[in-house]
Amino acid sequence: MANVTIKTSEGDITVCLYDETPRHRDNFLKLAKEGYYDGTLFHRVIKNFMIQGGDPNSKDAPEGVMLGTGGPGYTVPAEILPQFIHKRGALAAARQGDEVNPERASSGSQFYIVWGQVYNEGQMGQLARQMQMQAEQAVFNRLAGEHRKEIMDLRRNRDQAGLMELQNDLIAQTRAIMAEQGNAGLTDKQKKTYTTVGGTPHLDGQYTVFGEVTDGLDVVEKIQNTATAAGDRPKQDIKILSVEVI
Repeated sequence: MANVTIKTSEGDITVCLYDETPRHRDNFLKLAKEGYYDGTLFHRVIKNFMIQGGDPNSKDAPEGVMLGTGGPGYTVPAEILPQFIHKRGALAAARQGDEVNPERASSGSQFYIVWGQVYNEGQMGQLARQMQMQAEQAVFNRLAGEHRKEIMDLRRNRDQAGLMELQNDLIAQTRAIMAEQGNAGLTDKQKKTYTTVGGTPHLDGQYTVFGEVTDGLDVVEKIQNTATAAGDRPKQDIKILSVEVI
């Protein structure tokens, strides 16, 4: 594993980068060595959720400017692995949504560090049901995307019967796929982690987690508690001074 220290205006955060996600590890190290992150901001901060940085457009960005669209001009193929979950302190890659990014490729530079919350047993049960529904919806959306032209033709021809028949067929396919894949709820490991350490379980399986904080979690807590303005940008800039490879 490689280790880096993210030096910020609020203190240092040390993270280890997983060898099991080599594309993300190597890309982060490359950008760090180039000084790409130096002077950027934690431009998006949501209390009890996460802190996000890595947008090159945030360097010296005037107050009130909306941020979050910048990057190096490329994406990183997804490396979503079930053993790496969104526990508190997890380092993960930001990305565009499934509707424009069905392969879930990661932003070339933007990342976030999870804070989240600690859940009780009742909340975990509710989350498990929500995640099952989310997984079913994702499968249905993927299948619908594969039939996009057919759906558009049926709508253009105002063929309601044909649309209903296709919808029922896609629902049946979705149920068959889900039955084959098994329960998409929470594992025992996830339940134990999220009821003790905390985190953001609803992001599991959706984004690439490629590292975790090993020192400086108190700095992450301080940053996620900061006051924010429009677009979840901190009212007082929180800078990444440098990212140094240890």
